[in-house]
Amino acid sequence: MFKTGNADTPSLSPSRNAAQPHPPFIRTGLVVTTLGLFVTAAALAIVKPDNPDHLPNLYQARTELTLPDPFPKPSRRFSTPFIHQTNIRRKDTLSTVLSRLGLRDPNLRTFLAHDQRARSIDKLYPGRLVEAGVMPGGKLAWLRYEHTPGTEENGRYVSKWLEIAPDGHQGFTATEHTENADVQAHLAEGVIHTSLFAATDEAGIPDAITQQMADILDSKVDFIKDLRDGDRFQIIYQSYSHDGRDIGTGRVLALEFINHGHRYQAVWFQPKDGTGGYYDFNGRSLKGAFLRNAIKFTRISSTFGARRHPLHKTWARHEGVDYAAPIGTPIHATADGVVKFIGRQRGYGNIIILQHPHHYATVYAHQSRFAKGLHEGDPVRQGQVIGYVGATGWATGPHLHYEFRIDHRPVNPLSASLPVTFKLAGPELAAFERATVYYKGQIAMLADLQDNDIPLVASR
Repeated sequence: MFKTGNADTPSLSPSRNAAQPHPPFIRTGLVVTTLGLFVTAAALAIVKPDNPDHLPNLYQARTELTLPDPFPKPSRRFSTPFIHQTNIRRKDTLSTVLSRLGLRDPNLRTFLAHDQRARSIDKLYPGRLVEAGVMPGGKLAWLRYEHTPGTEENGRYVSKWLEIAPDGHQGFTATEHTENADVQAHLAEGVIHTSLFAATDEAGIPDAITQQMADILDSKVDFIKDLRDGDRFQIIYQSYSHDGRDIGTGRVLALEFINHGHRYQAVWFQPKDGTGGYYDFNGRSLKGAFLRNAIKFTRISSTFGARRHPLHKTWARHEGVDYAAPIGTPIHATADGVVKFIGRQRGYGNIIILQHPHHYATVYAHQSRFAKGLHEGDPVRQGQVIGYVGATGWATGPHLHYEFRIDHRPVNPLSASLPVTFKLAGPELAAFERATVYYKGQIAMLADLQDNDIPLVASR
């Protein structure tokens, strides 16, 4: 029995940092874990059991499949298209892609160049798949370009592609399609000998996931200077598939990295009515809670404290810090939060107030304009562009007035002891434990396999 993954219950497909044997027989590693057991002759998938209280023991086995000899030859007559595939390469043009697919019909090239319904094929993203179905005699049955694989839309994962087909009158039609993409969760583990990328390549982990690993733990591990021979990792990550084909990678769901004997862990969690992020297994956020600056490459034009107001010519308390910058300079949220106010307030001009967890708030004033589509109540991520520098309100020139508030009281953001990380507490911590116990259990299982030198086997 074999169960494929979907958006509700992801299957877990292990990768292994060891080459697998080739025919004459196909080897299937049977690994029984806390997830249950589902096997085919060519792949291994593990899914969540209906009753996790009744778990089997770990064991391994091997099956052999004998192929007919001689192997039957393919029929010379067929009525279905022969499928040509190619992945877009850097510096590819539409002409080079069509040539690799063997499509040289000038009418097709003219159609793709001029028909507005085929505009999405103008954007050739390296790595994306283009397929052509060709009938006997070389006649095109269809051309498909999967331009947006594995994207999240309205709470679901979808795949979008363009299909070109003959219209029966010496011309063509172009149709955009959107279908749900299947989501799988993969288990993998590996050992460092030379570099992180070398180890993840050996384990069959995509480079995009490797980069995420480095980004998630960049405050804990220097992956250039700190790696040691024998460091090891366990990881659970997502991938997207459509019609049985891998079409993209998702996010890392859980990760453990052992560097020079120190154990670093991360798991993805999205609080209710909040933005998702990575936490250690105890619920502490892995990224700094606040950035020091909301604008890159700027200078301070006015500090926090008493000053003579440049417009009113009176002495008053300046409750923020001013950053001089040209009009239109992007303004970044200094922490995750929710838009509490966006609009105009007297001397502040165009202002955004962000509310953050644990009684913190930040203020961004004198903006020329706000980021498109941003509204009150919207969640924002640290580093997200929320607006642009201006000179609205009581301002003598373009700058950002930035305030940092604790319990509604402004404090100096340049000298305040900003929280390094947030620690989940109360109902949020309980929700975190419920949401992540499954993934933390699988990381523990992988670590146990590594500790006992039990191979995690799957076809590559």
